[in-house]
Amino acid sequence: MSSVRVVPLGGTGEIGKNMYVVEYDGRMVLIDCGVTFPSHDQLGVDLVLPDFDYVAENADRLDAIFLTHGHEDHIGALPYLIAEIGPVPIYGARFTLGLVRSKLDEHRRLDGVSLNEVEPGETREVGPFTAEFVRLTHSIPDCMAVALYTPLGYVLHTGDFKFDHEPVDGRRADIPGLARIGDKGVLLLLADSTNSERKGGLPSERSVGDEFRRQFATAPGRVIVTTFSSHIHRVQQVIDAAYADGRVVSLVGRSLNRNGNIAMSLGYLNPPAGSLMKPKDLASYENDEQVIICTGSQGETLAALSRMARGEHPQVELEAGDTVIYSSRTVPGNELAVGETINRLVRMGVRVITEESNPDIHVSGHGTAADLQLMLQLVRPKFFAPIHGEARHQRAHADLALSAGVPADNIAILDNGDVLEIDGESAQIADHIDVGLTYVDGMGISDGVEGVLRDRRHLAEDGLVLVVATVNVSEGTLIGEPDVITRGFAAGDDPELVAETRAEIRDSIAASAKKKVTEVGVLQHQLHDTVAALLKKRTQQRPMVLPVIVEV
Repeated sequence: MSSVRVVPLGGTGEIGKNMYVVEYDGRMVLIDCGVTFPSHDQLGVDLVLPDFDYVAENADRLDAIFLTHGHEDHIGALPYLIAEIGPVPIYGARFTLGLVRSKLDEHRRLDGVSLNEVEPGETREVGPFTAEFVRLTHSIPDCMAVALYTPLGYVLHTGDFKFDHEPVDGRRADIPGLARIGDKGVLLLLADSTNSERKGGLPSERSVGDEFRRQFATAPGRVIVTTFSSHIHRVQQVIDAAYADGRVVSLVGRSLNRNGNIAMSLGYLNPPAGSLMKPKDLASYENDEQVIICTGSQGETLAALSRMARGEHPQVELEAGDTVIYSSRTVPGNELAVGETINRLVRMGVRVITEESNPDIHVSGHGTAADLQLMLQLVRPKFFAPIHGEARHQRAHADLALSAGVPADNIAILDNGDVLEIDGESAQIADHIDVGLTYVDGMGISDGVEGVLRDRRHLAEDGLVLVVATVNVSEGTLIGEPDVITRGFAAGDDPELVAETRAEIRDSIAASAKKKVTEVGVLQHQLHDTVAALLKKRTQQRPMVLPVIVEV
């Protein structure tokens, strides 16, 4: 029998941009196709995508894309992949496909794409695979594990999950279904590792609704709740708690309104009649009769809460006595932005409640060690690879698998690009594919902007010095005084340094003229080296020096 190959193109050794290739009998499928958000040093970048090269080179072998759920780190890269390789059949649950349809339509990539809705418990024949879908619970509706049957056994990808035994929508994880697949034989388990270091269990999502009711009942004025725009169960609980307290609710934020409208049209969000208002209609109600749900839980500069904190939101003006509830966890890397927003709110006299000050206002959507162990016990995989986590999360998850009886030789901690090959009796990393990063910068995408990012970091750290010199084209001599223009350079307002720089420019061009050097490229190179050396010597800084020669 042929071997099964699994290639993570994103999502291992990191949290985000999940994308996994599964190959068998010369064919392949993808599980998820997500994005991540730029780190602090990826200046000017809007999104970071997986490297599509391997998929593009093998597009003729690609039969389908299976989606575990609708979070951006699992579906956000789909428009960019389809733009590169063309339409591919996509399989997912109803709410997931609702979000995908809206995303593809926004990018004008919907034409020709086959969106195939599947229900948990269904099976679909795709190429050499039989795909089965198993309901799980997470922080977004319609989450599913994807089980791909091959003659060697199942490759089971959990997606993001936890075991919530009292979910808000009543749709519990299909624990018997997981056990049945385990009985049939799971060759390889690929499982979410995000909370593998966290011991103990998690309370149900329903417990957050109880805390909302307590907070709304005691808040003296208006309440603003910020959470992830895709967390429809959380939004439903805020609306229900507000309605029970006699408050009306308004959704503020583009993504929140889009996702809310999709969820309502598909029956996943059910606000009581008269409970939802447009922001402009809130003026008809007293402050203690209002709840606002808004975007901005991660400190995003243009999100609704950040604009409110700066006093720039066109529809909502915060006041002393308002309460802001952060019903979310701060994603690593966003701490500074969130902290800045909170400090602005506090200075305005707003009461701020976070998970640190009140753990009951948020519950994670990722299972802790107890849930991960239960998954291992239910499916009893022959081979195991922890995914969706940083290196420390993968290692902790591997230790859980060892304690659950998976032999150490059967556990593979993968990096993006590793080719895990399983022949039924053994698993090994048989190859490695070079995978880089693809950046979305404005409206374009590129996988070759590392030099651009280095320049941006250089500019951010030391600034820019622009040198403009007018030169006689035939003699190479300087005409008039050179201009020295600085931006973001700490010593740029030092008149002595500027005068010394001009003198160095004059001397450099004069020396070149004596040697009959008139080529613009050579003059620019010499000016760059002369000015850069002077500034480094005098300031111990290395601003970006851009020489401009004007020929006359």
